[in-house]
Amino acid sequence: MRILHTADWQVGMRAAHLGDKGERVRLARLESGRRVIDEARREKVDLVVVAGDTFEDNGVDRLKVREVAKILGGAGCPVYLIPGNHDPMTPGSVWEDASWGEFANLHILKESVPVEIAGAVLYPCPVAAGDSKEDPTAWIHAGPEKIAIGIAHGSVENAGYEQVMPIAHNAAALRGLDYLALGHFHSKTLYGDAGGAFRMAYSGTHEPTDFSEHDSGNVLVVEIPNHGAAPQIQTLRTRSLEWLSYRRKIEQPGEMGRLAVELDGLSAPEHTLLKCVLEGTLFGSDHEALGKVMEIVEGRFLFGRAEMERLVPDQGGPDWFKHLPNGYLRDAAQELLAQAGGNPPDAVASAALMEFARLWREAI
Repeated sequence: MRILHTADWQVGMRAAHLGDKGERVRLARLESGRRVIDEARREKVDLVVVAGDTFEDNGVDRLKVREVAKILGGAGCPVYLIPGNHDPMTPGSVWEDASWGEFANLHILKESVPVEIAGAVLYPCPVAAGDSKEDPTAWIHAGPEKIAIGIAHGSVENAGYEQVMPIAHNAAALRGLDYLALGHFHSKTLYGDAGGAFRMAYSGTHEPTDFSEHDSGNVLVVEIPNHGAAPQIQTLRTRSLEWLSYRRKIEQPGEMGRLAVELDGLSAPEHTLLKCVLEGTLFGSDHEALGKVMEIVEGRFLFGRAEMERLVPDQGGPDWFKHLPNGYLRDAAQELLAQAGGNPPDAVASAALMEFARLWREAI
């Protein structure tokens, strides 16, 4: 049996922190949803499982709900979905929309009861209360006759993130499952059992949602030859946008210029969101290079954000200081330099010093 495991599409997410680029990110979630279904057809899987949080919340525009139903309806195989903590099974939820009934291959699993399918049994764990502290898989007692596949949404215990709907780290073995398809955590994570087989996994979101995700933008194709056999798991990329996070500690003169060259050489900037976090020392000779870094980060990519609150100018001052005339311009620049390099450093003064440098370059 071959299944495609996906989760956490979160269609309708607001992405307000991305400003006017949020709409492009929202559209990407649907684009990548189509890629998921393309992979399902290409891989000739027997079924698709969607392990919760298909939508950002139950207030999502119903036009988007119908668009998702249409995408999944084209899979060419059965698709089984469970509600997650973002889109729980509550009155008035997205799961009551009539569009789900328009496609014979779509199955919303609304109850924690076994579902017999050809050659296997599904054990769904739909979410009815997003803040539950109960293990959603606790009810499962899989039999030995057929391939047993669990579908759950929650937090694997001791995983270091939000603990809601807690799931035992060895839940697949405890419940007699051949594979447990998980949703909730956006980074792909596989859990090995005592025999070295990976019987439970987060597929991660199909399209990244944040810079903190370490391996997202994928789906998993899982092949289970028979009950008891170790699943064979293949990772397929589905993301359409790249989220890159650069963190650099500047310790030597010239490093800022090399960083500018590196960032300028990144491919596909129109499909890239970039966060650049700088710390260390801003040397006098590197002020112009810092301006170049800021120009590249904020102007070259689909979205770019630079964080430099921990970047402290050295007290020698930038090279252009020596060209400032005596008087209020030089005094103002020296005052900003002192504040930017103070203890603690003043990020506002640092930003003002950079703007001062930009205006001075334009003036001369």
